[in-house]
Amino acid sequence: METIRASLRFAVFVISTLALYAFWWITAIFVPNKQLWRQVILRQWAKNFAFISGMKIEVIGAAPKPPFLLVCNHLGYVDIPALRLAADGIFVAKSDILDWFLAGPIIRDMGIIFIDRKNRRDIPRAGAEIIKKLSENEGVILFPEGTSTKGEEILPFNSSFLEFAAKTDLPVSYASISYKTPAGGPSASERICWWEDIGFVEHLRRLFSLKEFTAIINFGDEPIQNPNRKELASQLRKKVMEKFIPVM
Repeated sequence: METIRASLRFAVFVISTLALYAFWWITAIFVPNKQLWRQVILRQWAKNFAFISGMKIEVIGAAPKPPFLLVCNHLGYVDIPALRLAADGIFVAKSDILDWFLAGPIIRDMGIIFIDRKNRRDIPRAGAEIIKKLSENEGVILFPEGTSTKGEEILPFNSSFLEFAAKTDLPVSYASISYKTPAGGPSASERICWWEDIGFVEHLRRLFSLKEFTAIINFGDEPIQNPNRKELASQLRKKVMEKFIPVM
């Protein structure tokens, strides 16, 4: 039954994503406010993902309003639709995604900011792009751990990702994300968090085999400012850890 469910959901997800992207590509020609239209399409894609995968969203606290810079721990690609349904923002993602078949161009066209995390010289460029997005009244969501985890702990935050925020004295909001599955079923760490050395499609099919699951997003109260990037990273990590619910 799980295999059939996963296969059907995978097919529906691929078809719906391609159809939505085609609709955006055609209609964007006629829509004057392309930024707003892109936000609408990205949110609809997140809604589609939640419906297809059986994902429920539990939000604790209030999401910041655009423009904002929000940092969050990272558990995998599911974080993107979950956070997008809770907060109106775009994401900073690793540049490797650009090479993904079909997904790369689609993600790029949705306004995602890419960063080459292996090249420290690319970080200032990405920082300047984030500031540009904020000046255009967009929210930006960043995963400063630099990688996804199995949800047991919060890894140290890469302070170089926050250098531009420290230099400009930018207020940085924060949130934690966690997942849970129904009692007696497969663990969220095994099926939802993407930390094992397996491909995206294989993991997505594993996720789609779940009947349902819940994303828990806990937003912080007040943004943090600090002109020292290392102190800023440490403060933000501490705050996220206070909000974090370990994944079981």
